[in-house]
Amino acid sequence: MLYYMPTKLYYGKDIIFQHKEEIVLGEKAIIVTGKNSAKLTGALDDVISVLEELKIPYIHYDGIGENPTYEMVLKGKEIALSNECDFVIAIGGGSPMDAGKAIAVLTANPELTPDDLFDMNNYDVALPIVAVPTTAGTGSEVTPFAVLTKPNGRKSGFKSELIFPDISYLDPKYMVKISKALTLTTAVDALSHAVEGTLSKKSTPLSDMLAKESIRLIYEYLPKVLNDLENIEYREKLAIASTLAGMVIAQTGTILPHSLGYRITIHKGIRHGQATAMFLPLIAEEVEKYSPEKTKIIKDIFGTLDKFFVFLKDMGVYEFNIDFTNEELELFVNEVMLSSHVKNTPGEYDKGKIKNMYTKITEI
Repeated sequence: MLYYMPTKLYYGKDIIFQHKEEIVLGEKAIIVTGKNSAKLTGALDDVISVLEELKIPYIHYDGIGENPTYEMVLKGKEIALSNECDFVIAIGGGSPMDAGKAIAVLTANPELTPDDLFDMNNYDVALPIVAVPTTAGTGSEVTPFAVLTKPNGRKSGFKSELIFPDISYLDPKYMVKISKALTLTTAVDALSHAVEGTLSKKSTPLSDMLAKESIRLIYEYLPKVLNDLENIEYREKLAIASTLAGMVIAQTGTILPHSLGYRITIHKGIRHGQATAMFLPLIAEEVEKYSPEKTKIIKDIFGTLDKFFVFLKDMGVYEFNIDFTNEELELFVNEVMLSSHVKNTPGEYDKGKIKNMYTKITEI
């Protein structure tokens, strides 16, 4: 068993001001954000305030959209190189943090293309990374993963110990203004990480301890948050749950629900968290047939796997009406079967079983 977590994580309200000197990981920062969330949550203002107080120059790149593309990270690389930036501050949800990680590697290795990121043997250095999450979802602030959308539209993740953030600031106040829809999809993304981690062939006693607490917190507090979006106490619980779930997948990786969900996000436009969470009960049922001990944590918290499905349904995970053409199903199944997620998921999976899972989703 191996447990490795090199990120220094600070948690608490106004935590960035309490430990502001540690944000300085170089002489000039590139701040990587999306167009809106970092500004609306106040996180960008706080970071800029600290940098200006410490007289650290910076350039702000706000060109990251949902499901970051090669084009987005290449533009960030060009801005970082032309402005001689030597560390990255990524602010936002999973997309800006993942893009920031890619920019950190590409800037430190200017000869590389985004395709080169997927083979960690291509590089042995990256710019230092600061992460400031503004959603309780991906846990990217404590993981060695980043997901990019390739030119062919396919989402693919790369992994390197170099892209663990050096320091992360987790402040739940940045999450209070998040909409109900975004709160739901990010929270069930975190839930997916924790559940997939405990089902994974790579789970360990330590990762299971983290997963169990993450799942418990989401089970207890997600309904409360959805009914009281600006309650800081409830937001704190989801923030902790998300980071715990990130710590889980940093050790275990993700399994089949992520691969299954990617196709729905790319081709149907359903946000990543919900697209992934839709498949959790189906995969849990399959895993139980082969490794029943791996579903114990889920059943301890929800009661039964059926009640786990009911919880997701009650939260609104299955609120979409989805249908697939035969061509789409053929494409989805072939892509899923090629993914690494299959081998990390207990059970036996063939094209027929994967196709059946997509069909079941349309019937809910």
